[in-house]
Amino acid sequence: MSKTKKVVILSAMILLLAVTAVFNFVLSSSSNYEASTGAAYFAEYKSQRSSSRNEQLVELEKIIAEAEDGSEVKQTALTQKLQLTALTEKELRLESLIKAYGYEEVVVTMNLNSPNVSVVVKDVDFDQTDAVKIYTILSQETQVDAENVNIIPYL
Repeated sequence: MSKTKKVVILSAMILLLAVTAVFNFVLSSSSNYEASTGAAYFAEYKSQRSSSRNEQLVELEKIIAEAEDGSEVKQTALTQKLQLTALTEKELRLESLIKAYGYEEVVVTMNLNSPNVSVVVKDVDFDQTDAVKIYTILSQETQVDAENVNIIPYL
């Protein structure tokens, strides 16, 4: 198989992976979040994120298994798999650190293709001091700039 065909196949698989993630988000967002409780919102979001990431990892595993050893396609898929795994670990670590400050529930969302970090935190008395605490954790752990941080209180 030529190098061009391999790149086209890898691009098609990545596009398919992105479309799957979008469909997962669109279909899951059709449920009624307003009627759910805070704990249910956070649990459902984390479940959806985990499901989406697992689908992405399965697709990458297929690409890795089908690609020839030493090929650029296989190397790219391996790199993406490692990045996705590291991103997931970073999100979970940040959630744990923020929870350690006493917040009931928290979700941290990051993206491989963007420097933005979004945090949804459950706190009825959320104020600027809380935002500073969360931003401090984010800046120490991710070296993210303030303009790339979005902290959303879930009241």
